[in-house]
Amino acid sequence: MRRLSAVLTAGVLLLVATACGSSDGGSPEAGASSGGVTTVKLGLIPIVDVAPLYLGQKKGFFEKQGLKLEFTAAQGGAAIVPGVVSGQFQFGFSNVTSLMVAQTNGVPVKAVANGIASTGVRGKDFNGLMVKKDSPLKSPEQLEGKKVAINTLKNINETAVRQAVRKAGGDPDKVNLVEMPFDQMPAALDNGQIDAACVVEPATATIRSQGGREIASPLVDVAPEVTVAMYFTSAQYAQQHPDVVKKFQAATAESLAYAGAHPDEARQIVTTYTKIPASVLEQVILPKWPAEPNRSSIEALMKLGEEDGLFKKTPDLDALLP
Repeated sequence: MRRLSAVLTAGVLLLVATACGSSDGGSPEAGASSGGVTTVKLGLIPIVDVAPLYLGQKKGFFEKQGLKLEFTAAQGGAAIVPGVVSGQFQFGFSNVTSLMVAQTNGVPVKAVANGIASTGVRGKDFNGLMVKKDSPLKSPEQLEGKKVAINTLKNINETAVRQAVRKAGGDPDKVNLVEMPFDQMPAALDNGQIDAACVVEPATATIRSQGGREIASPLVDVAPEVTVAMYFTSAQYAQQHPDVVKKFQAATAESLAYAGAHPDEARQIVTTYTKIPASVLEQVILPKWPAEPNRSSIEALMKLGEEDGLFKKTPDLDALLP
């Protein structure tokens, strides 16, 4: 079932690429106001990762560049890619594995700005492989034959879970991976619908508040301080609107730097686009928001993706990365 779903996902991406071959990439001028501010639509996941852009919008960093962001929530990067390529969004937020999968399926995507990185600290990362408090599971190799939730198949969380199981001595092919939105995972874990969940903040903190515990830090198992996700556009949009891309890059860079330097403000902005209680917010572990991607960590992800059969061919990182 996991492989069938993955094949279907790849097919959808190929259809999008074919159908949108003649698209203009979603001209931003259609959203330009009389005041000279260009509205650009951004597809993202409502998680802690994207706090810098909400914060940057609030602080006026995008307005200073002549941009206004319109946010649209999605379940994962694999769902955002078709929206960007079709012109529904001018920019999107996606984990780098989904971007590599898209590229190797012929989908014209181009990363334009860094997104987030793992803290690199086992047990103190914003991402965790978690079980409920009374679960007998204590280590990733025990997930063989168990149901484990990830937000979307064929993304970085699939790679990370499989690597965590592999490093612990288990067989990742025997793990039953199921798709589920991050915000639904805490309840599903608590009521026994799933055996484990690969979650990111604020769902990680929510599970901890329920008494849940972490059995692995899967991103740490992939590579030290791995680049997890990036902001991207379509190759066509990047070519047709380099000025808008440059402005987006500048505002995003300022937003990442500000969020990194003001963690309390970054934490607080999360309450504006999620339903996290204040008591749980205090437990949230923030990711790192470096200015540049960690190329070696992306290469590690690529090798693991190839090992797990996620790509049709070797990704072209020179063409994909900024």
